Amino acid sequence: VQLQASGGGLVQAGESLRLSCAASGRTYDWYTMGWFRQPPGKEREFVAAIKWSATTDYADSVKGRFTISRDNAKTLSLQMDSLKPEDTAVYYCAIDSSRVPIRHGTRAYDYWGQGTQVTVSS
Repeated sequence: VQLQASGGGLVQAGESLRLSCAASGRTYDWYTMGWFRQPPGKEREFVAAIKWSATTDYADSVKGRFTISRDNAKTLSLQMDSLKPEDTAVYYCAIDSSRVPIRHGTRAYDYWGQGTQVTVSS
């Protein structure tokens, strides 16, 4: 499975961005698809994830501002509204191929995209 993330860029605080992730190869509906981010000088952290059942989970820092969605087993999006400077990071899409509830740890995810930079200026 290969993942390709896109949609990053430079925006001002309060603006919006939409990230997309396209998966290729053998994927299955039961996969959990998620977004992580890595701010400068910090560890990679969970942002949001969605299961095939449309169950979603969000980090507290983005609840109410970010919306994750998926069209099928191969297309994932992250709508980011009301962006803040602290949202600045490299954003990664990822897949957890296990049939378990949504997990937040990076080790739970088997496949990763290459990352897309999001920069929010104040």
